[in-house]
Amino acid sequence: MAITTKPEVLPPRPTFRERGARNVFDDEHLDMLSHVLDDFLRVPGTPIRFGLDGIVGFIPGIGDILGGLASSIIIVAAWFRGVPAITIARMVMNVAIETAVGSIPVVGNLFDIAWRANRRNYKLLEGSIIEPMRHSAASWLFFGLIGLVLLGLALLPALVLGWVLVHVARGSPI
Repeated sequence: MAITTKPEVLPPRPTFRERGARNVFDDEHLDMLSHVLDDFLRVPGTPIRFGLDGIVGFIPGIGDILGGLASSIIIVAAWFRGVPAITIARMVMNVAIETAVGSIPVVGNLFDIAWRANRRNYKLLEGSIIEPMRHSAASWLFFGLIGLVLLGLALLPALVLGWVLVHVARGSPI
């Protein structure tokens, strides 16, 4: 006896990117997230604005880590959209700088308010979608400058040590 029915072919299930990226990571939500994290509130009588990232930074120990985790949502959205890797690396560096410097008591919180990594990252995301090559070149320049600063910071102790050794070898007071 011959089977005359054909098997049913189901379409493939949508991936996480196809399901969630369109809804959660759209421009309106990401813009609102960066706004709430960086410049949602205003100090009365001044143009100074700050957001939840600056407030959460006052919690000792975990405040800046929580702010960094919230900031990573924009980075994940950029990855889902196919933003160039160098631009994503620059976004990660913006958040890393904000988290590292923000961990310094009081001064770090003021830096959080001024640096606004989330607004920077949202602008990088928008710009890299509109004109990817321009932002890639700017990101390479940014990393070059960061590299020079880190190289200078790494060489500074060696220069100071060399200066001390020269003065000790001459027998002159430091």
